[in-house]
Amino acid sequence: MQRVDFKYFYLYHVYSMQITLIISLITLLWLPSSTEDWGFFGHKKINELAIYILPADLQSFYKAHSTEIIELSVAPDQRRYVVEEEGAKHYIDLDLYDSFPLPKYWNQAVEKYGEQYLRERGIVPWNTYFVYHQLVKAMADKNYKRIIKLSADLGHYVADAHVPLHTTSNYNGQFTGQLGIHAFWESRLPELYFDSYDLFTNRARYIEDVQGELWQTIEESNALLETVLQLDKELTQTVGEDKKYAYMQRGKKIIRMPSEYYASKYNELVGGMVEQRMRKAIFRVSSLWFSAWVDAGQPVLDELAVVETVTDTIQKNLDNPLPIRGHDY
Repeated sequence: MQRVDFKYFYLYHVYSMQITLIISLITLLWLPSSTEDWGFFGHKKINELAIYILPADLQSFYKAHSTEIIELSVAPDQRRYVVEEEGAKHYIDLDLYDSFPLPKYWNQAVEKYGEQYLRERGIVPWNTYFVYHQLVKAMADKNYKRIIKLSADLGHYVADAHVPLHTTSNYNGQFTGQLGIHAFWESRLPELYFDSYDLFTNRARYIEDVQGELWQTIEESNALLETVLQLDKELTQTVGEDKKYAYMQRGKKIIRMPSEYYASKYNELVGGMVEQRMRKAIFRVSSLWFSAWVDAGQPVLDELAVVETVTDTIQKNLDNPLPIRGHDY
């Protein structure tokens, strides 16, 4: 069985455990509403809905701590501005590799390419697998604070792997004259059409080959990339720049963003792609939480366990806030 070498990740996770709640929750309290931008809405909804398809024995614990798990779903994005190594954990630039398939496990990949080479191109499938094993250990130890933190982190990284634009160096259309498509696909469309999405999915299932499942997710996402970009290019030529964009207020700012007219046309063309990827993300997040619990020996988790709350964490650190930057894209 392939062994997981944790030495490349361990120091970061020790550090991030101490700052994650502080960073994410002070940000939620202090930043203006304009930072509730791409990804935040989707990540929270994915973690929230994943809770409801867990088996009853596990669902009771996750429901009891749903507020923390939902709010902390955006913590990895917020950490990116205080933890240098964080950014690479959200994507993988498959177009920067010249041979496939890539090594399935981190140790194999490091042996072939070297750690720096991998980090420069993103490590989301390998890092997510590591976070999964950390969650297994936290569950086995009944470390409730870590279970909540790591469940939220795992949900975030799994959700990121379902976004086609997280699999390419052209992640924001910057190389093809389509700047801003990332925020449009990942945030604007879900915000506009979430209420019409059918996100009903099967109950969580046990995943035997977790690393294989993560690579399958990446491959599915990457297979959709050409469609995401091509349809945007074709529709822009059809409707024109004047109809594509509109100026709208976001918080205290007036910003230029794709209009509702353009969004409706694009949403029709992609045929529910965003909805489908969100639905798969919900199912996989829930299934990985469940699988971690099974691999931990199915411990009985105390749903009334005392865990530091969102409010407690913020209050304790108001006198010594960490520097926070808005989420840019």
